[in-house]
Amino acid sequence: MGFLEAIRSGFSNYVTFSGRAVRSEFWYWALFTTLASFVAGIFDVAIFSYNPGVSPFESVFNLVTFLPSLALWARRLHDTDRTAWWLLLVFTIIGFFLLIYWAWKRGTPGPNRFGPDPFTSGAFIPRSTA
Repeated sequence: MGFLEAIRSGFSNYVTFSGRAVRSEFWYWALFTTLASFVAGIFDVAIFSYNPGVSPFESVFNLVTFLPSLALWARRLHDTDRTAWWLLLVFTIIGFFLLIYWAWKRGTPGPNRFGPDPFTSGAFIPRSTA
C-alpha cells in the first residue's frame, strides 16, 4: 500500500475498528499525521505568531484524525492477533514501546480471529518490486 492509498484508507475507514491493517497502511498513516500536524503547527505560528496554547489549525487537524488513528491502531493490533484493549498500555511508558514493537511486527499469516489476511484476501495487493 502506498502513501496516498494509506491516507485514503485511513479516512474511508474513519471509525472502522474491525478487520486488520497491514504495516504499510499503519506507518504511512503515522507519517502523514506527523507531517500534516507539523505543517499545521507552522501555519499556526505564521498566522497567530508564537503564542503558546494558541494552535487552532493543529488542534482541528488532530481532532479530525484522532478517531481514524485510534481505529487504525485497533486494526493494526488485530493484524498481530491482539485485541484493541491492548491500546490501554499507551498509558504506561513500557507499554508504549511494546505497542510500537507490535505495530512494527509482521501480522499473523493467514486468517486470524479478526479476519482474513489482508495480503491474501484481495483487500491489499502488494505492488511488484520490478
